Order: sequence, then C-alpha cells, then structure tokens
Amino acid sequence: MSARNRELLALVPASLLLTAGFAALFIQHSQELSNVSLTYGAGFLALCLCGHVVIRFTLPDADPYLFPLVAVLACFGLVIIYRIDETLAREQAQWFVVGLVLFAATIVFLRDFRVLERYRYTVAVAGLLLLLLPRVPGIGQQVNGAYLGVGIGPISFQPAEFGKIAIVIFLAAYLRDTRQVLVQGRKLGPITVPQLKHLGPLLVVWGAAMFMLVFIRDLGSSLMYFGGFLALLYVATNRLSFVTIGLGMFAVGAWFFASTVGHVQNRIDTWRDPFDRALYDRPGGSYQIAQSLFAQADGGLFGVGFGQATIAQAGGGAILPAPQTDLIYAVIVNELGLVGGCGLLLVYLLLIERGFKTAMLARDSFSKLLAAGLTAVFALQVFVIVGGVTKVIPLTGVTLPFVSYGGSSIVANFVLLALLLLVSDRARREAR
Repeated sequence: MSARNRELLALVPASLLLTAGFAALFIQHSQELSNVSLTYGAGFLALCLCGHVVIRFTLPDADPYLFPLVAVLACFGLVIIYRIDETLAREQAQWFVVGLVLFAATIVFLRDFRVLERYRYTVAVAGLLLLLLPRVPGIGQQVNGAYLGVGIGPISFQPAEFGKIAIVIFLAAYLRDTRQVLVQGRKLGPITVPQLKHLGPLLVVWGAAMFMLVFIRDLGSSLMYFGGFLALLYVATNRLSFVTIGLGMFAVGAWFFASTVGHVQNRIDTWRDPFDRALYDRPGGSYQIAQSLFAQADGGLFGVGFGQATIAQAGGGAILPAPQTDLIYAVIVNELGLVGGCGLLLVYLLLIERGFKTAMLARDSFSKLLAAGLTAVFALQVFVIVGGVTKVIPLTGVTLPFVSYGGSSIVANFVLLALLLLVSDRARREAR
C-alpha cells in the first residue's frame, strides 16, 4: 500500500473518534443519540480529506502518519473543548479551518523550503520582534504575571507560537554553517571542551533566554526556546559537553532570577508548595496548580467518566481555572483517568518519533537540523505544559499543541507540521 493510501485510511479512525466523542457528550446531556455527531464527524473527515488531497498532489513521498496523528489530537481537543464550552469549541473549529488553509498555503508556496536558509537573519529579526510584541504598550496583554498575548482590536494572539518557528529556522541555518567550527575544542580526558571563543552563540542564546525570563516573565517559553537550541546544538556538533554546559548555565540563571526577581520567585514558591494556605489564597498564587493536582488525583486510573468532571461551582465560580487552555490536561485525566492521559501522551510521542525519524532520513544539514529543531520545540512545549500541570516544573501559560483552545497555537502548529512534511517528502524521496 502506498504512503498516501495509508494516510487516507488512518484519517478514518480519527473521524470515528470525534464522532464517538460527540455522541457520548450528547447522550450525557440529553439522554438521547442524534445524528448531529455523525454530521460533525463527516465534516471533520471532509476537512481532513482536503488536507490529504493537498499532500497527495504536492508531497507524494511525505511521511504518511504525521497528518493523521495531528488529526487525532485535533479531534480530541475539539471534543474536550466542546464539553467545556460549546462557543469556544465552535471558535476552535473555525481556527482549525484557518490552520488547514495556512497549512496548505505553506506547502504550495514553499515547495523549496531551503530558500529559508538565505533569509536566516530576516527570519531571526522577525522572530525576535514577535517575542517582544507582548511588552509593547497598548497592545501587550498580561495574564497571571506573564506577557504572552497581543490584542489589536477584536483580534488577540500569542506571538511566541510563531516566534518559535522563526527561531528554529534561523538556528538551523546558522548551525549548518558554523557546526564545523563549534566542534573544535580541547581534549580533557574522554570529553572535548569547546574553546571559549566558540561559546559565543551559546552565550547569546542563553542571554536571550534569561532576557525572556525577566522581560516577558515567562519561564516556560524561555525553557522551550533554550531547550530547542541545545537540542539543535547537540544534533549539529554531537558534543554532549555543549548540552551539559548549557543546562548548567540555564540552572544558574534561573536560580539567580528566582532569588532576585519577585514574579519568578513567586512562581517557584507556588510550585514548591502549592498547598501552602498563604500561597493558595493569594491572588495569582497556587490555587490553579493545587486544583489541577486535586482533579488528577480524583480521576484515578480510569477517570470519573466522560463529561462528569466538575469544572465550575453552582454559583459560577471556577473550580478549575482556565480548563480550556492551561489545565485542559487536568480535565482529561479527571474524566478519562491516568489511562486516558497516557493515551494522549502516547499520540504525542508517536508524532515526535515521526518528526525525529524525518530528521534522521534527511541528507542535507539544513533539512536535518530544521526537522530536529521543529520536533524538539514541539516536544518541549508538550513537556512544559504537562510538566507544569503535574507539578514537575513551575506552571506556565504554554498551550497543549492541537488540544488546548487557542487560534494562534493551532495555526502556528499547522505551519510547523507543513514544514515537517516538506522536509519529509524530500528526505524520503532521496532515500528511496
């Protein structure tokens, strides 16, 4: 069976999953089964078929599992968001369509993706400007102490979602030209220590990560960007010493700012002891993470049942704050249990595995670094939000890709998927 036919068949289970999810919700709400769930499932399948047709005629050799795995995540997110708020689910469906349109446009108009290598510095400047937009007076939006959003009239978005793609493109192009210089160093026993003059890029990106930590007050984004840079640096140089030095520098910087900057220290305190009454009752304190842990513990192994989670009080007060964005994973674990949460993470792991396999198949350095960087940033974004909700790391405002509510997130991740498929098509064709 050809790759495209496998992709086509794999889209059917995703549509059936969405149909079954909506059917379960309708039965839960009205105690009867209607044909609306079939309509939603057919509409979702039709949209996915449009994306499949674009891939079939433009990227015939692309990985056959990337797009179906994203479809599974998207349908999972649509059902969960509909269960939380029907209006938000309709808006998410509209953004899903916009994301598919931009996905198709990226594939059609960027067939030779290596042209991005020539505009590395332009892309880098655009990425940095996107990261700084939330601090521009008048349009920047602050949520829970972090500057993540931008609002222009009725439109609001998170520029960091698009900035991550720009930064990865720049780093892939930059490291392609400098990786041979970076590997030169001095032998100290079994490891090679890079020379100080070659640590310049590492110091610059480390400084940028610390700048983000203080300026836009977002620990999650700084960790995601710096972690993606270290992953690219390791792929480019095959030097574990760079990763070790980078992690040490990030730990020292995070410790320093956690000790001297108030909002960072507050995030660390709420992470260390979210059940402290003084922190729990403080505005912007540990209420969110504590409620997340309570909800996950209540779910147990198999959950309380789909649609059974108590998200809001009878009077309208929030039991789980921001359940459609920050704490959507807690809602999933509460209703579907640890089994459901692990199933969702397994889909993410499969998607990440296909991304890294694309990087391994790529022949030229830029393609390899681009695929590895995009996959690493995607994986780190999943880790940052799931780790924050489960108290592995401090909670941040990063969205769960393709599942959390958010137009900028789903649109940016569709562009990321399109770039991965472009690299995959070229890599698999050359390998064949």
